[in-house]
Amino acid sequence: MTLNEQHSRKDHILHIARGMMAAARTAPKAKGVDNLEIVTVTGDDLPRLAQKMRAMSEENGFKFFLRDANNVEQSDAVVVIGTRLGVFNLNCGMCGFPTCADKSQFESVPCAFNTNDLGIALGSAAAYAADHRIDSRIMYSAGTAARAMGLVAADCKAVLAILLSCSGKSPYFDRTADKDPQPGK
Repeated sequence: MTLNEQHSRKDHILHIARGMMAAARTAPKAKGVDNLEIVTVTGDDLPRLAQKMRAMSEENGFKFFLRDANNVEQSDAVVVIGTRLGVFNLNCGMCGFPTCADKSQFESVPCAFNTNDLGIALGSAAAYAADHRIDSRIMYSAGTAARAMGLVAADCKAVLAILLSCSGKSPYFDRTADKDPQPGK
């Protein structure tokens, strides 16, 4: 039997994406509370995600959504990780409020531990991809579009995405400024 890498690539990416989801799920979380939602986008949903990003660029004026939409179309899969917002009753003040009770009056303000947990989960998932030599890039734009499309639960307020590629050259490396004439906007 002869196995051509090109014929097994998609299966391999899905295997890695599943491992990344497990790595994110098992990442340490504040007080052991799991507020994460994790999904993988593949196949026909990738161009739909890219199209949503283009539409959002028109709405919000952020040109980097256009550049990033091209990267989504060049990807084999996208792992989306979001967190629900909730307080941990630690009264740490890292959110800018002196107590969790004060912060609770502003439900849209994330508890610092929600975003910390999201960051740790993203790091674990990205490390898993790197350990398996899969090119990846974490993107706010793709996570925001995935949330807007309803790919994660509506109560997930902070959502980021990890784009995955297995090709001869990473599509995430040479992202030039001419594709994003207004960096940061």
